[in-house]
Amino acid sequence: MSECEFEGFGTEALPFLKALGFHQDRDWFHDNKALYESQLRRPLIALVETISHRFEQKGLPFRGARKSSLFRINRDIRFAKEKHPYNTHVSGVLTRDGTKKDTGGLYFQIGPEGSFMASGLWYPQGTKLRAFRELMIERAEEFFTLEDDLKSNGLKFGTESKLTRPPNGFKHVHDERLIERLKYKSFVVSQPLDEETLYSSKLLDEMEDFARIVVPFMQFVWRATDPLREEDGNA
Repeated sequence: MSECEFEGFGTEALPFLKALGFHQDRDWFHDNKALYESQLRRPLIALVETISHRFEQKGLPFRGARKSSLFRINRDIRFAKEKHPYNTHVSGVLTRDGTKKDTGGLYFQIGPEGSFMASGLWYPQGTKLRAFRELMIERAEEFFTLEDDLKSNGLKFGTESKLTRPPNGFKHVHDERLIERLKYKSFVVSQPLDEETLYSSKLLDEMEDFARIVVPFMQFVWRATDPLREEDGNA
């Protein structure tokens, strides 16, 4: 259980991130680190620990911890063309095992340019994507029922990046709806978070509602990908 219940991010959380984007300076960050800790870092830890406890009580298969679930605000700039040292958002992910290595989960991001939650199968490696596509064909009716359920809750798969034609090995598929889904390289849904929600414990309710909606689809994802996970020794 969290040492401190999540009651919202500080009112200076988003202004701090916006200012960080403007300055992008290590000295400035050091001088304002106390503000970062009080308005963002400590609430972020409380959020992860409080929602993990709630999910455990409600039987929802997502959990996390301060050391394994949160992404660093420092950017890895070793191979990046853009050398700004800091992200202008904070983020984390909740998964079945509480680590970032598990397939899928509930990702959340807080920032001045938009805050949101997301879940699904995010650009998986080739073997996992193929396994998911094969299960999608084998259980097409179930897949489309799950997709329709997501849509009924205002959630749609993003289509920013997809193939122009079906992938190799699936030329035998003739169902037009399936053919379109086979072109997808990622199966992720997202939901925006209102700024007002960030400043109160209402964020916990939003995350719980989102988790309940996406769990059935994630169970479909895990059915396809878990055999590969076990083969890789990550069970």
